[in-house]
Amino acid sequence: MSISKLREDAFAVFQAGLRAADAGEAVRRHIQRRGHLLTLAGIARDLRECQAIWLVGMGKASAAMAKPLVELLGDRICGGVINVKQGHGLPLEGIRVNETGHPVPNEAGIRGTREILELVGRTGPHDLVLCLVSGGGSALSPAPVEGLTLENKQEVTRRLLECGATIHEMNSVRKHLSTIKGGQLARAAFPSTVFSLLLSDVIGDDPGTIGSGPTAPDWSTFADCLEILKRYRIRDRIPAEVLRLLEAGAEGALPETPKPGDPIFEKVKNMVVGGNARAVEAARAKAQEMGYNTLVLSSFVDGEAREVARVHAAVTREILARGNPLPPPACVISGGETTVTLRGRGLGGRNQEFALAAALAIQGLEDVVILSAGTDGTDGPTEAAGAVADGSTVSRARAAGMDARSHLADNDSYHLFQPLGDLLLTGPTLTNVMDLQVVMVG
Repeated sequence: MSISKLREDAFAVFQAGLRAADAGEAVRRHIQRRGHLLTLAGIARDLRECQAIWLVGMGKASAAMAKPLVELLGDRICGGVINVKQGHGLPLEGIRVNETGHPVPNEAGIRGTREILELVGRTGPHDLVLCLVSGGGSALSPAPVEGLTLENKQEVTRRLLECGATIHEMNSVRKHLSTIKGGQLARAAFPSTVFSLLLSDVIGDDPGTIGSGPTAPDWSTFADCLEILKRYRIRDRIPAEVLRLLEAGAEGALPETPKPGDPIFEKVKNMVVGGNARAVEAARAKAQEMGYNTLVLSSFVDGEAREVARVHAAVTREILARGNPLPPPACVISGGETTVTLRGRGLGGRNQEFALAAALAIQGLEDVVILSAGTDGTDGPTEAAGAVADGSTVSRARAAGMDARSHLADNDSYHLFQPLGDLLLTGPTLTNVMDLQVVMVG
C-alpha cells in the first residue's frame, strides 16, 4: 500500500471524526420544539411560561451551536451575545457575535463578556437563558476581578501555557481571577432559569471544566490555585497583583467561587451535547468501512505530546513486527488533549509537536503514517490543525537542510512541516472536541 494512499485514508478517517463532531448537529440532537413545548435533552418546558428567552455563549463553536436554536426559536428569542474566536463567527439574526482573542484573551473579549454579564443581569425569575459553551470559552470570555487588568490575565495565561499545565489546572486558576467563570454566570443570571448546552473539549466531559464552567459549581479553591503555581514553579513569574489576590482568597479575605449546593444552581441545568468519544467512534467506523483492522487506543489521552507520540510509535512498531494488538492493514485511533512544555522559541502546537516526535520514532519504517490534528482546525498559535508524518519525514527534512531533533528541541515543529507540505490545513471547523490521532499501518 503506497504512502500516498495511507495519507489519503488517514485524512478521510480524521474527516469522518470531524463530521461527527459538528456543533450544530450536536445541538439539534438534543432539542425539539412542538408548538409551545420545547424539549432540551429530554427536559420539557412550556414556552408560554417564559416571559423572555435570551441566548448567550462563549467558545470556538458557540456560534455554530447557536444557529439551530435561532432557527428553532427565532420568534421567541429576545436577544443575545456570543463570544467566538476570530474567524469562527456566523451571522445570527438578533444575536450579537463578538470575535475575540484566543488562546490569549484581548480587549474585544472583555467588552463582549461585559455585554453577556449585563444581559443576564437584567433577566428575571420568569426568563429562560440559553447558554452555549464550547472549547476556548475560557480565553474568549475574560472578565478580570476588580484590581486585575487584562494584561495580568494575559501574562498568567502565557505562563500556564508555557509550563505545560493541564486544561483543568489552567481553568482552576482562571476561575478565581474572573467574575464569570466557575459558576459566576449562573450567579449573575439568578433567579432566571438557565439551560447550558456544552460541547466538551476536556477529558471526562466535566461541566465545571468546559469553558471554565460559567454555569457549573466549582470544586477548586484559591488554595488549589496556589498549589498549581507551586507545582509548576511559576509562583514568582506571575504578576504580583495576581499572587496577592490568590493569597488573600486562600486566607478567606475574598469570597470563593460558587460551590455545589449553592441555591443559585437550583434552576440551572448543564447538559453535555457532544464530545471526543463520538468523533473517535465515527473515525473508527470509517476505517473499518475502508477495510482496516481498527483499534481505539483511548479517548482519554493526555500528557506531554512528545511522550504520548512515542507510545503511539511503539504500538505501530509492535503491529509491524508481531501483528499485535491487531494485524495490518491497521488503523489505531485515539483522542484527547496533550500538553507541551515550552523549552524553545519555535512555532507549533501540541499536534504538530506530536507528529514531529512520532516522525523521529518511526523514521525508516515503510507503510506507516501518523496524523495528529485538532478538531477546531487550529493548533497552537498557527493556522494549521496539525500535521502528518511517515517513515520518510526525518530524511526528507534532512534533505531540505533541517534537523528534526533540533526542531523538536526548539518546539519548532511548524517550520519543519511547512516546507515539507505536511501541515494539515482545514481552516476553522466551527467545532471543538479536542484532538484526534490516527495511525495507519499498510
